[in-house]
Amino acid sequence: MPILSNETPSPRVLRLPDVLNITHLSRSQIYRMEAEGKFPRRISLSQRTTAWVAQEVEEWLRERVALSRRAAV
Repeated sequence: MPILSNETPSPRVLRLPDVLNITHLSRSQIYRMEAEGKFPRRISLSQRTTAWVAQEVEEWLRERVALSRRAAV
């Protein structure tokens, strides 16, 4: 029996190089902003592997675009 049903797609995850490429932030900026609650938190995939939920990172980026657009007006 599958852990996740076909009706519930498994969340897409991003590893650090993907997050760096998408956001154009540095590793230290990502970790600092995460600690400050200004960036999505990582999830643990295994004892030594973490990743970010892609949807959360994408939403954070959309919020940044919206804030930037409002500030420009």
